[in-house]
Amino acid sequence: MRFLVGLVIGLLVFPIAIAAYLKMGQPPVATADAPLPFESFIVHIPMHARIDRELVKTPPIEASSTNLMIGAHVYRKQCAACHGLYGISASFAKGMFPKAPQLWEPHGNGVVGVSDDPPGETYWKVANGIRLSGMPGFKGILNDTEMWQVSQLLANADKPLPTEALTLLKQPLDLDPATAPQ
Repeated sequence: MRFLVGLVIGLLVFPIAIAAYLKMGQPPVATADAPLPFESFIVHIPMHARIDRELVKTPPIEASSTNLMIGAHVYRKQCAACHGLYGISASFAKGMFPKAPQLWEPHGNGVVGVSDDPPGETYWKVANGIRLSGMPGFKGILNDTEMWQVSQLLANADKPLPTEALTLLKQPLDLDPATAPQ
């Protein structure tokens, strides 16, 4: 009988304690707060399992000069504000949690950004977004070809790019709507 009473009390106390913790505003909810315990474990393991399950192994477009150039245009317009440009970090990334990766920064072994990921993985992330990260899904904003073009661009960030694409990726963004070209 004591065991049963202890079990019932234990089952009631835990949810009440969690509710009190949430109601008192204790969880980290601001972007500057530390992550919740096990947060990256909870997010990354199922995300990678789903990507592995849904990954398109063979991209439907090649990494041609034309596709890389169009990918650079798409990247500048849709991605650069958070993920930066070639040699130019994005100021938006500093205020995000988790911080948006700078996709044109080398990070060892010749890898630049996500160039060590297959294009299909990058495509999945572009298309679907990543919960709890600030990364939006671009289905309905970009068409499949545009998402593949930017994915191919990022997969080839560690290789020589067409001159026009590289020039485009090195130009600073003008984020002031009053002065931005229409």
